[in-house]
Amino acid sequence: MRAAVIRGHGGPEVVEICELPTPEPGPGQVRLRVYATALNHLDLWVRRGIPGVPPAFPHVGGCDIAGTIDALGPGVEGWEVGQRVVVNPQLSCGRCRYCLRGQDNLCLQFAIVGEHTWGGMAEYVLVPAANLEPIPEGFSFEEAAACALVFPTAWRMLLTGARLQPGETVLVLGAGGGVNTAAIQIAKLLGCEVWVTAGSEEKMRRARELGADWVLSYRDPDWSRRVWERTDKRGVDVIVDNVGQATWATSLRLLAREGRLVTVGATTGPIGETDIRYVFWRQLRIIGSTMANRAEFMDVFRLIWRRQLRPVIDRVLPLEEARRAHEILERGEQFGKIVLRVS
Repeated sequence: MRAAVIRGHGGPEVVEICELPTPEPGPGQVRLRVYATALNHLDLWVRRGIPGVPPAFPHVGGCDIAGTIDALGPGVEGWEVGQRVVVNPQLSCGRCRYCLRGQDNLCLQFAIVGEHTWGGMAEYVLVPAANLEPIPEGFSFEEAAACALVFPTAWRMLLTGARLQPGETVLVLGAGGGVNTAAIQIAKLLGCEVWVTAGSEEKMRRARELGADWVLSYRDPDWSRRVWERTDKRGVDVIVDNVGQATWATSLRLLAREGRLVTVGATTGPIGETDIRYVFWRQLRIIGSTMANRAEFMDVFRLIWRRQLRPVIDRVLPLEEARRAHEILERGEQFGKIVLRVS
């Protein structure tokens, strides 16, 4: 099978197209013929190097996967060859204390397809049958793949984590990322006022199209002061900060009393300066979040299938341009998801 692989850590130059053996499904698994897979910053981190990940080379990345069932492994029931499906990329044991209480994204053996196992940047991939979600008619493979990771992640971050309420003010730092384009839509759907920072006029325009009520450039050296003044110096209720080190201290200063800072990433670095006085005096909450449990995955996809939330696709490229896709994402030139068309 054709696949985009990395044989070692490094820059985009380590991504190459090659032939690999087509895998055979084991018990409880299905083999998918991949039609579309989307990139995430996770793919960049895996390529650059995370200790112990991947466990072996060559490695096939890609956790956002949509395709058709090609073969059923032993013991798989309720699915048929040829069905159109999207993959929940989160892997869990189903037996630990967290899984048993429905928090499988806290599983002691938590893993992600495309990070800890081979992913969807190949013509075929093996996934547990329990991780499949049917794609309804009228929904393309590219659209489905663009939703798999970012919408459940944003949904849990805002609802379960921040406990977002209608009428609250939400500030999303950075308009172009997949999680953030999902967060903008979810916050608007919940009846919140959504403010967004962006790095270009084009991204500012597209953020408004998604429903942002106010958009400003983070290249403006006074952007944080403008936010503070717009709140009449009260502060923002919820801030989505996946930027990390470069904005962390500013985000804490901009929060209102009982404000919540939520994060699922740290693009500019993992070490953020925290003035503890803001935390206790304003009674702030700092909330980390990763992926979503199975119930949350199903909840948000019901809204996606109804078109109440919509995937944002920047561009669709063939699998052979996987290296270029890495380069575009690394430079932050995209708005929404970069999707690779595989089959």
